Amino acid sequence: MGLGLPFGQIDRGVFEHFQASIEPAWVSEALAATGTATLRRRRFPAEQALWLVLGMALFRDLPIIEVVKYLRLVLPGSGAGPIADSAVMQARARLGPSPLRWLFEKCAQAWATASAERMSWRGLSVYGVDGTTVRVPDSDENRVTFGGQEAGGGRGQSGYPLVRLVTLMALRSHLLLAIRFGRYPESERCYARDLWPSVPDNSLVIVDRGFMYANDLIPLHAGGTDRHWLTRARKNNQWHTVKRLAAGDELVEMEVNPDTRREHPGLPERWGMRAIRYRRRGFREQTLLTSLVDSAMYPAKEIVALYHERWELELGYDEVKTEMLERQEAIRSRSPHGVEQEMWGIALAYNLVRLEMERAAEVARVPPTRMSFKHCLRAMKFQFVYLAAISPGKMPRVLQRFRNELAESCVLPPRRTERLYPRAVKIKMSNYPRKRPGLK
Repeated sequence: MGLGLPFGQIDRGVFEHFQASIEPAWVSEALAATGTATLRRRRFPAEQALWLVLGMALFRDLPIIEVVKYLRLVLPGSGAGPIADSAVMQARARLGPSPLRWLFEKCAQAWATASAERMSWRGLSVYGVDGTTVRVPDSDENRVTFGGQEAGGGRGQSGYPLVRLVTLMALRSHLLLAIRFGRYPESERCYARDLWPSVPDNSLVIVDRGFMYANDLIPLHAGGTDRHWLTRARKNNQWHTVKRLAAGDELVEMEVNPDTRREHPGLPERWGMRAIRYRRRGFREQTLLTSLVDSAMYPAKEIVALYHERWELELGYDEVKTEMLERQEAIRSRSPHGVEQEMWGIALAYNLVRLEMERAAEVARVPPTRMSFKHCLRAMKFQFVYLAAISPGKMPRVLQRFRNELAESCVLPPRRTERLYPRAVKIKMSNYPRKRPGLK
């Protein structure tokens, strides 16, 4: 390949497991396209540095150098004695974030798109868009680059710098199709605008009411073939009825704000959509707004049920923060360059776990959302270590046995939809001042 050691010459490490999902050619393309390929023989070339970043996401309880040893990432026979910690850090710095981003986007396009198409609703792939935040170490570089939240009561900024993150997720499998992240002060809508071009044709995007703006959703709907949106109305949304379809189901029009039209001249004066009123037990009446205006093709009851699948995105964020990141205060990297690399690595590692869960769900004949992420992640960690030591010829049989075991042991019971969980504040903010770096 001309990019360091060819994969066929490597008979140890975690390469064989990753190749079960990630095409080796994609790794080569990622390194070549971003100019980070290893052109001379190293004990820890770019390929291993890439797997290291994925291993960092999966093995949060291990120091970085221990991840290298645990997964046998150092090339055998490439040098005498143990590899220096500095060599690993230098290899990671040489790799940078670009290959991880390239590889994530390549894999996500293949995995998430196919997954959403397989589990479509009335011919539409179901996606969700929403945002969250991730803490990063409190270094001067990270605080300047990413910023943080202003705390009340004169206590200054939040204890840790924060990264703002917005994702486009296939809701029925939790596979990520696209992500954008960066400075905390930027709004979720700013990052979401970079995601709208990634929405495939013949799809429905379910969004929070915070995205209910004409200059976001009109281009989303008009920018492709059969691309639709669904959201909940805000309290200040106003419209007039054009046609009554059924009780609580109407075609409506909303005036586009003149200031918005001056800023975006291509927007129309009036914005047509469908409004569906409904009420769930224990909650007050709500109204859904959507571009799905054909009531015969898209029944109101199904749309109401579908909207609540938006919560799958929140469950996905919980899987990353609670299980993958183990509720630690922050991710590892103290530099913005390292943060960016680690974020793409976490996203790719999460998709790898979710892809394996989807394959196990097919064996168990249940939806992927019925699989326990916690138990599947734990099983995959053990499997990675085991596969690092077996011969490539045993790989297909071992992987099939592994998926069968997941299908037997990691299936959750059906969700109990009758339970109610009202939102409530559980922990009061401390009245004590924040401790800043350098203070004693």
